[in-house]
Amino acid sequence: MTRIILGVEYDGSGFSGWQWQASRRTVQQVLERALSKVADQKVSVICAGRTDAGVHAFEQIAHFDVNVERDLHSWMLGGNSNLPDDVRIIWAKEAVADFHARYSAIARFYRYIIVNRPVKSALLRKQATWCYVPLDAERMHQAGQYLIGNHDFSSFRAQGCQSKSPFRVMYFIDVYRNDEKVIIDIAANAFLHHMVRNIAGVLMDIGTGKRPVDWAQHLLEVKNRELGGATAAPDGLYLGAVYYPEQYGIQKHPVFNKLPADAKRFD
Repeated sequence: MTRIILGVEYDGSGFSGWQWQASRRTVQQVLERALSKVADQKVSVICAGRTDAGVHAFEQIAHFDVNVERDLHSWMLGGNSNLPDDVRIIWAKEAVADFHARYSAIARFYRYIIVNRPVKSALLRKQATWCYVPLDAERMHQAGQYLIGNHDFSSFRAQGCQSKSPFRVMYFIDVYRNDEKVIIDIAANAFLHHMVRNIAGVLMDIGTGKRPVDWAQHLLEVKNRELGGATAAPDGLYLGAVYYPEQYGIQKHPVFNKLPADAKRFD
Protein backbone atom coordinates (compact mmCIF):
# COMPACT_ATOMS: atom_id res chain seq x y z
CA MET A 1 0.00 0.00 0.00
CA THR A 2 1.09 3.55 -0.73
CA ARG A 3 0.05 6.48 1.45
CA ILE A 4 -0.57 9.77 -0.36
CA ILE A 5 -0.78 13.13 1.42
CA LEU A 6 -2.86 15.98 0.04
CA GLY A 7 -3.18 19.69 0.72
CA VAL A 8 -6.85 20.59 0.18
CA GLU A 9 -8.51 23.99 -0.13
CA TYR A 10 -12.27 24.44 0.08
CA ASP A 11 -15.13 26.89 0.43
CA GLY A 12 -17.21 25.34 3.18
CA SER A 13 -20.36 27.38 2.59
CA GLY A 14 -21.91 24.67 0.43
CA PHE A 15 -21.01 21.75 2.70
CA SER A 16 -22.38 20.16 5.86
CA GLY A 17 -18.84 19.96 7.21
CA TRP A 18 -15.94 17.65 6.44
CA GLN A 19 -17.19 14.26 7.66
CA TRP A 20 -19.43 11.90 5.72
CA GLN A 21 -23.12 12.29 6.59
CA ALA A 22 -26.03 10.39 5.11
CA SER A 23 -27.95 12.43 2.54
CA ARG A 24 -25.75 15.50 3.08
CA ARG A 25 -23.01 17.01 0.95
CA THR A 26 -19.64 16.95 2.73
CA VAL A 27 -16.03 17.64 1.76
CA GLN A 28 -14.94 14.09 2.59
CA GLN A 29 -17.70 12.71 0.40
CA VAL A 30 -16.81 14.65 -2.76
CA LEU A 31 -13.06 14.18 -2.24
CA GLU A 32 -13.33 10.41 -1.82
CA ARG A 33 -15.55 10.09 -4.88
CA ALA A 34 -13.11 12.10 -6.99
CA LEU A 35 -10.05 10.14 -5.85
CA SER A 36 -11.85 6.81 -6.24
CA LYS A 37 -12.35 7.59 -9.92
CA VAL A 38 -8.63 8.26 -10.34
CA ALA A 39 -7.67 5.12 -8.42
CA ASP A 40 -10.40 2.97 -10.02
CA GLN A 41 -11.06 1.63 -6.53
CA LYS A 42 -12.68 2.85 -3.32
CA VAL A 43 -10.58 5.46 -1.53
CA SER A 44 -11.04 6.52 2.12
CA VAL A 45 -9.58 9.83 3.24
CA ILE A 46 -8.46 10.89 6.74
CA CYS A 47 -7.97 14.58 7.56
CA ALA A 48 -5.99 16.58 10.12
CA GLY A 49 -9.07 18.22 11.61
CA ARG A 50 -12.75 17.81 10.82
CA THR A 51 -14.35 21.17 10.04
CA ASP A 52 -18.00 21.99 10.76
CA ALA A 53 -20.71 23.03 8.34
CA GLY A 54 -19.88 26.35 6.68
CA VAL A 55 -16.22 26.34 7.77
CA HIS A 56 -13.53 26.81 5.10
CA ALA A 57 -9.93 25.67 4.65
CA PHE A 58 -6.90 27.38 3.18
CA GLU A 59 -4.95 24.14 3.59
CA GLN A 60 -6.54 21.06 5.08
CA ILE A 61 -4.16 18.09 5.24
CA ALA A 62 -5.48 14.63 4.37
CA HIS A 63 -4.09 11.21 3.53
CA PHE A 64 -5.32 8.02 1.87
CA ASP A 65 -3.91 4.55 1.16
CA VAL A 66 -4.02 2.82 -2.24
CA ASN A 67 -2.46 -0.23 -3.88
CA VAL A 68 -2.38 1.24 -7.39
CA GLU A 69 0.36 3.28 -9.02
CA ARG A 70 -0.34 6.83 -10.11
CA ASP A 71 2.13 9.69 -10.26
CA LEU A 72 1.53 12.64 -7.95
CA HIS A 73 0.57 14.85 -10.87
CA SER A 74 -2.26 12.44 -11.69
CA TRP A 75 -3.61 12.45 -8.13
CA MET A 76 -3.76 16.23 -8.11
CA LEU A 77 -4.99 16.96 -11.66
CA GLY A 78 -7.13 13.85 -11.92
CA GLY A 79 -8.67 14.52 -8.53
CA ASN A 80 -9.39 18.15 -9.38
CA SER A 81 -11.00 17.25 -12.70
CA ASN A 82 -13.53 15.20 -10.74
CA LEU A 83 -14.07 17.68 -7.92
CA PRO A 84 -16.70 20.44 -7.75
CA ASP A 85 -15.54 24.04 -8.08
CA ASP A 86 -15.58 24.67 -4.31
CA VAL A 87 -12.85 22.08 -3.52
CA ARG A 88 -9.31 21.89 -4.87
CA ILE A 89 -6.30 19.67 -4.23
CA ILE A 90 -3.44 22.18 -4.11
CA TRP A 91 -0.58 19.67 -3.76
CA ALA A 92 0.11 15.94 -3.38
CA LYS A 93 3.09 13.96 -2.11
CA GLU A 94 3.95 10.44 -1.00
CA ALA A 95 3.99 9.91 2.77
CA VAL A 96 7.16 9.20 4.70
CA ALA A 97 7.35 6.48 7.36
CA ASP A 98 4.41 6.47 9.80
CA PHE A 99 2.76 9.74 8.77
CA HIS A 100 -0.86 10.20 9.83
CA ALA A 101 -2.74 13.38 8.93
CA ARG A 102 -4.39 13.64 12.34
CA TYR A 103 -2.13 11.91 14.84
CA SER A 104 1.22 13.16 13.52
CA ALA A 105 0.22 16.84 13.75
CA ILE A 106 1.88 19.09 16.32
CA ALA A 107 -0.40 22.12 15.92
CA ARG A 108 -3.34 23.54 13.99
CA PHE A 109 -3.77 27.15 12.92
CA TYR A 110 -7.17 28.77 12.36
CA ARG A 111 -8.12 32.23 11.16
CA TYR A 112 -11.41 33.95 11.95
CA ILE A 113 -12.40 36.91 9.75
CA ILE A 114 -14.94 39.54 10.79
CA VAL A 115 -16.25 42.27 8.50
CA ASN A 116 -16.69 45.17 10.92
CA ARG A 117 -18.79 47.91 9.30
CA PRO A 118 -22.41 49.12 9.39
CA VAL A 119 -23.39 47.29 6.17
CA LYS A 120 -23.07 43.59 5.37
CA SER A 121 -20.67 42.61 2.61
CA ALA A 122 -22.22 41.40 -0.62
CA LEU A 123 -18.94 39.81 -1.68
CA LEU A 124 -18.00 38.12 1.62
CA ARG A 125 -21.43 37.09 2.85
CA LYS A 126 -20.36 33.43 3.17
CA GLN A 127 -16.63 34.00 3.66
CA ALA A 128 -16.65 36.26 6.72
CA THR A 129 -18.74 36.99 9.79
CA TRP A 130 -20.41 40.40 10.01
CA CYS A 131 -20.44 42.65 13.08
CA TYR A 132 -21.99 46.11 12.71
CA VAL A 133 -20.95 47.31 16.19
CA PRO A 134 -17.40 48.80 16.18
CA LEU A 135 -14.85 46.32 17.54
CA ASP A 136 -11.78 47.27 19.56
CA ALA A 137 -9.19 44.84 18.19
CA GLU A 138 -6.64 45.80 20.85
CA ARG A 139 -9.05 44.86 23.69
CA MET A 140 -9.77 41.58 21.92
CA HIS A 141 -6.04 40.87 21.59
CA GLN A 142 -5.43 41.61 25.28
CA ALA A 143 -8.27 39.29 26.28
CA GLY A 144 -6.93 36.52 24.08
CA GLN A 145 -3.64 36.48 25.96
CA TYR A 146 -5.39 35.08 29.05
CA LEU A 147 -6.03 31.91 27.04
CA ILE A 148 -2.38 31.22 26.16
CA GLY A 149 -0.95 28.07 27.73
CA ASN A 150 -2.23 24.69 28.92
CA HIS A 151 -5.79 25.14 30.20
CA ASP A 152 -9.10 23.45 30.81
CA PHE A 153 -11.25 24.94 28.02
CA SER A 154 -14.58 23.58 29.30
CA SER A 155 -16.16 27.04 28.98
CA PHE A 156 -15.23 27.08 25.29
CA ARG A 157 -16.33 23.61 24.16
CA ALA A 158 -19.67 22.65 22.63
CA GLN A 159 -21.96 20.80 25.01
CA GLY A 160 -21.96 17.82 22.65
CA CYS A 161 -18.15 17.70 22.40
CA GLN A 162 -16.95 14.09 22.54
CA SER A 163 -13.32 14.74 23.49
CA LYS A 164 -12.23 12.82 26.58
CA SER A 165 -10.24 15.78 27.92
CA PRO A 166 -11.05 19.52 27.98
CA PHE A 167 -7.36 20.42 28.23
CA ARG A 168 -5.58 21.95 25.26
CA VAL A 169 -2.34 23.92 24.81
CA MET A 170 -2.96 27.33 23.26
CA TYR A 171 0.19 28.61 21.53
CA PHE A 172 -0.95 32.06 20.43
CA ILE A 173 -3.94 34.28 19.77
CA ASP A 174 -3.37 37.42 17.72
CA VAL A 175 -6.18 39.87 17.00
CA TYR A 176 -5.64 42.77 14.62
CA ARG A 177 -7.50 45.11 12.29
CA ASN A 178 -7.02 45.26 8.52
CA ASP A 179 -9.17 48.14 7.25
CA GLU A 180 -12.80 47.00 7.65
CA LYS A 181 -11.81 43.52 8.82
CA VAL A 182 -10.90 42.30 12.28
CA ILE A 183 -8.89 39.08 12.13
CA ILE A 184 -8.29 36.50 14.84
CA ASP A 185 -5.31 34.18 14.30
CA ILE A 186 -5.18 31.26 16.71
CA ALA A 187 -3.02 28.14 17.09
CA ALA A 188 -3.12 25.23 19.53
CA ASN A 189 -2.02 21.62 19.70
CA ALA A 190 -5.64 20.63 19.05
CA PHE A 191 -9.13 22.10 19.39
CA LEU A 192 -12.35 21.06 21.07
CA HIS A 193 -15.66 21.07 19.18
CA HIS A 194 -16.66 24.70 18.42
CA MET A 195 -13.70 25.93 20.49
CA VAL A 196 -12.48 28.53 18.00
CA ARG A 197 -15.99 29.83 17.32
CA ASN A 198 -16.71 30.06 21.05
CA ILE A 199 -13.47 31.95 21.64
CA ALA A 200 -14.36 34.29 18.77
CA GLY A 201 -17.78 34.92 20.31
CA VAL A 202 -16.22 35.81 23.66
CA LEU A 203 -13.63 38.11 22.07
CA MET A 204 -16.31 39.86 20.01
CA ASP A 205 -18.33 40.59 23.16
CA ILE A 206 -15.18 42.04 24.73
CA GLY A 207 -14.39 43.98 21.55
CA THR A 208 -17.78 45.70 21.57
CA GLY A 209 -17.38 46.67 25.23
CA LYS A 210 -20.19 44.38 26.34
CA ARG A 211 -17.75 42.50 28.60
CA PRO A 212 -14.50 43.43 30.37
CA VAL A 213 -11.12 42.27 29.06
CA ASP A 214 -10.61 39.81 31.94
CA TRP A 215 -13.88 38.00 31.18
CA ALA A 216 -11.84 35.52 29.13
CA GLN A 217 -9.82 34.64 32.23
CA HIS A 218 -12.99 34.35 34.31
CA LEU A 219 -14.48 31.85 31.86
CA LEU A 220 -11.36 29.70 32.05
CA GLU A 221 -11.68 29.60 35.82
CA VAL A 222 -15.40 28.77 36.04
CA LYS A 223 -15.17 25.90 33.51
CA ASN A 224 -18.82 26.26 32.54
CA ARG A 225 -19.96 26.57 28.93
CA GLU A 226 -23.36 27.92 29.98
CA LEU A 227 -21.67 31.07 31.30
CA GLY A 228 -19.79 31.69 28.05
CA GLY A 229 -20.70 33.85 25.11
CA ALA A 230 -22.62 32.98 21.96
CA THR A 231 -20.99 30.67 19.43
CA ALA A 232 -19.77 32.83 16.54
CA ALA A 233 -21.03 32.00 13.05
CA PRO A 234 -19.04 29.49 10.96
CA ASP A 235 -18.78 31.77 7.90
CA GLY A 236 -15.62 33.54 9.03
CA LEU A 237 -13.67 30.47 10.14
CA TYR A 238 -10.81 28.96 8.12
CA LEU A 239 -8.49 26.06 8.87
CA GLY A 240 -5.30 27.83 7.90
CA ALA A 241 -2.48 25.30 8.23
CA VAL A 242 -1.29 22.21 10.09
CA TYR A 243 2.21 21.76 11.49
CA TYR A 244 4.08 18.44 11.41
CA PRO A 245 7.57 17.32 12.47
CA GLU A 246 10.24 18.02 9.85
CA GLN A 247 10.77 14.30 9.19
CA TYR A 248 7.51 14.19 7.19
CA GLY A 249 8.66 16.79 4.68
CA ILE A 250 5.56 18.97 4.78
CA GLN A 251 6.34 22.65 4.33
CA LYS A 252 6.03 24.59 7.56
CA HIS A 253 3.73 27.60 7.42
CA PRO A 254 5.54 30.76 8.64
CA VAL A 255 2.89 31.31 11.31
CA PHE A 256 4.25 28.30 13.20
CA ASN A 257 7.57 30.05 13.78
CA LYS A 258 5.84 31.48 16.86
CA LEU A 259 5.56 28.03 18.44
CA PRO A 260 7.92 27.03 21.27
CA ALA A 261 10.75 24.69 20.32
CA ASP A 262 9.37 21.95 22.60
CA ALA A 263 5.87 21.91 21.06
CA LYS A 264 4.62 18.34 20.92
CA ARG A 265 1.70 16.59 19.24
CA PHE A 266 -1.57 16.12 21.11
CA ASP A 267 -2.20 12.53 22.22
